[in-house]
Amino acid sequence: MALIVQKYGGTSVATIERIEQVARKVISARARGDSVVVVVSAMSGETDRLLGLARQIAARPDAREVDVLISTGEQVTIALLAMTLQKLGCPARSYTGVQIPIVTDAAFGKARIAQINPARMQADLAAGRVVVAAGFQGVDADGNITTLGRGGSDTTGVALAAALGADECQIFTDVDGVYTADPRIVPTARRLDHVTFEEMLELASLGAKVLQIRSVEFAGKYNVPLRVLSTFQDGPGTLITYEEQQVEEVIISGIAHNRDEAQITVSGIADQPGVAYRVLGPVADANIEVDMIVQNVARDGTTDLTFTVHRNDHERALEILRAGQAELNAREIAGDAGIAKVSVVGVGMRSHAGVAARMFAVLATEGINIRMISTSEIKISVVVGEKYMELAVRALHEAFGLDQKPNSH
Repeated sequence: MALIVQKYGGTSVATIERIEQVARKVISARARGDSVVVVVSAMSGETDRLLGLARQIAARPDAREVDVLISTGEQVTIALLAMTLQKLGCPARSYTGVQIPIVTDAAFGKARIAQINPARMQADLAAGRVVVAAGFQGVDADGNITTLGRGGSDTTGVALAAALGADECQIFTDVDGVYTADPRIVPTARRLDHVTFEEMLELASLGAKVLQIRSVEFAGKYNVPLRVLSTFQDGPGTLITYEEQQVEEVIISGIAHNRDEAQITVSGIADQPGVAYRVLGPVADANIEVDMIVQNVARDGTTDLTFTVHRNDHERALEILRAGQAELNAREIAGDAGIAKVSVVGVGMRSHAGVAARMFAVLATEGINIRMISTSEIKISVVVGEKYMELAVRALHEAFGLDQKPNSH
């Protein structure tokens, strides 16, 4: 008998009919003898609706009150799913993040989980109940409701699986697994049966929207096997674990893209120790994450610092930097939101040289200019103009032989 944590996203619980479908999936898992904890998101579109109401009141509403507001979305879903399971003859009990409790820090809107007390859930499971838990939310040390940021229900699912010592955390979504690229851009993309935590971490951080990056980090840290499955069609999905596939030829597992990026350039600053910190420190203090960074020293002894941030943080980052422009003695501070990031990912790159050269050659052939480059052991990312993003993804997918094999599933 296994302990399974299943997480269902907003589209999976968008209507009462779909909530009933989820309930039947849970019941069939129990029929196989498994104990089940279910983590659910708010119904599709609900979080945006609630945020819309808040923005009608204030352009930047109070962060604590926003968390109180948007956490109600999941509270609706857990109650409806628990009622549905009970109607179908399956004992179930719902829990908000506060009731479990999932204790977090006090960073409203992007809280991090500090600890989870699994005792109440374990007692319910022992009594033969299904535990239905609200994703995306927790409670800080002062009893305030917190939320974990967009997509935080994945993180909740993995964190509960880790706290309970579950055998597998199953993330049900509207796709049937992790693909070699986004099938909407590359129709010949293939579903991967297996991918490593490292590869998934890169793919998730680079824009593959299948899983939220923090959930993959969590799963890797606590070694929780993750499986991505479709709510709407049966299939094996994609398993994410530590084991690498024993296929020598597989160099690249996937091509990821992200258009939620913006580029900022601070030019003409003094080339001296500490200058990068003086530019990026205030940005970091505002809780804005910086992704890629490139520094160029000019002939006149000044330096330009170019970096990327999430597009939502673009205006705020520019505001902060322009406020300190005189202090930095910067010639210019410019921003560009019309960029995208394209990446090739694969653990096989460790033992194969020439992947970067091949990638750059493919982009050159397509006439795509590379603005920034960043690399790790298992990935190479480039920033290109947003209008070239889809072309770049398709060309690289084909060049690295990731297209669907005629006889494959």
